[in-house]
Amino acid sequence: MQTTDTVLMIEPIAFGYNAQTAKNNYFQVEQKDFDVQEKALQEFNNFVEKLRNKGINVITVKDTAEPHTPDSIFPNNWVSFHKDGKVVLYPMFAPNRRVERRNDIIETIKTQGYNVEEIDDWSSLEADEKFLEGTGSMIFDHDHKIAYGSVSLRLDEKLFREFCEKYGFIPIVFHSFQTVGSQRLPIYHTNVMMCVADQFVVICLDCIDDELERGKVIETIKNSGKEIIEISEEQMQQFAGNMLQVQNTAGEKFLVMSETAYRSLTPKQVSDIEKYCEIIYSDLNTIEVNGGGSARCMLAEVFLPKK
Repeated sequence: MQTTDTVLMIEPIAFGYNAQTAKNNYFQVEQKDFDVQEKALQEFNNFVEKLRNKGINVITVKDTAEPHTPDSIFPNNWVSFHKDGKVVLYPMFAPNRRVERRNDIIETIKTQGYNVEEIDDWSSLEADEKFLEGTGSMIFDHDHKIAYGSVSLRLDEKLFREFCEKYGFIPIVFHSFQTVGSQRLPIYHTNVMMCVADQFVVICLDCIDDELERGKVIETIKNSGKEIIEISEEQMQQFAGNMLQVQNTAGEKFLVMSETAYRSLTPKQVSDIEKYCEIIYSDLNTIEVNGGGSARCMLAEVFLPKK
């Protein structure tokens, strides 16, 4: 199943600009003389409320003051929860993000009635400077067992292929870039330039500079029977690729995104999406500007079996 009705979200208590991740996340801008934590918490709470009002099960866990983890609001990078009961922990690029991995969060998920059969911990690969940042770096087509991955410092190609082999996914490897000043630089996470839903894919094909790689991605999506809804690089910069399809407890589907992303879409793009599901959007501007991530990054899907 492509979508889940349950997501984990981490409530921030010391959110802010992270200089360690800004080295290769070109979306980040530090807002000085601005109450970033207070604004981010307000955005977080409003977002949670919107999801719950649509019948989506949101498990919230509060961040801890120590150690300081300015990016803890983005849990999908360090953990994924699978339908076979496995929980995967991932190797992270930034040292201050590695301490986001908390066993008590997994225990909280278990207290909500979910089975955890095994914890598969890949984090020791950080010592070899090999990184694979969860569903930030990998985009799963669960129904067709395909994984899309854009190579960057946050996605080691060899590690990605090893993960796919272990978990039974077909790896689709490519390189994507964004224009920063006069340079074309690698996009840090695949999930800012593409989103795979049950019947469609939102993607910025302009970011894939290599024609052969672009053609392979297009061919794979078409062969999976999904409609391609293309966004521009300018829209991608507004987080229009950073979306996630979820469902509520009644099985109704929704595409979740930020208000920034939604406002960047054309009427045709909106109608193309709404053919398939309702859109939920929320104002995440402070989180986006300082954190360089958006709605999808804040949601760790829980596919675990119920007890």
